[in-house]
Amino acid sequence: MPTVHVRDATVSDAEAIAALVNRAFLVERFFVDGDRTSLAEISHLLETGTFLLAETDGRLVACVYVERRGERGYFGMLSVDPSRQGEGLGRLLVAAAEDRCRREGCRMMEIHVVDLRRELPPIYRRLGYVEVGTEPFPDKERPKQPARFIVMTKPLG
Repeated sequence: MPTVHVRDATVSDAEAIAALVNRAFLVERFFVDGDRTSLAEISHLLETGTFLLAETDGRLVACVYVERRGERGYFGMLSVDPSRQGEGLGRLLVAAAEDRCRREGCRMMEIHVVDLRRELPPIYRRLGYVEVGTEPFPDKERPKQPARFIVMTKPLG
């Protein structure tokens, strides 16, 4: 198996990140229309946090958005190239996001998981996350059916 290198994104990576996120989130087309993100959104997120990129032979294969919010770290848009899913890349990036936030002084990690993706909470539970509440789905125009976020957290001991 080729070596996976994890690095921080730069502004020049924004287009590749948007393309990867949109490919990885095609699975959500059953409940939401359109692309998951845009170049403009990724560029904006790079101003408030960072993306950790997993690369193999210089090719982007996975990414995750990470942001420090006081004593809480947040990660989202965890995206793995569909042809590389099941190889542990998502787990690798979650661990890298947690390590980053721990080093920055965060005591808790948080993720928001859409409730219609029933396969996701058990995955995050296995990584030590627990459900602590719900939040409204932020975009009320795009969903084809009612959706909300499940908020999950994990202490970063």
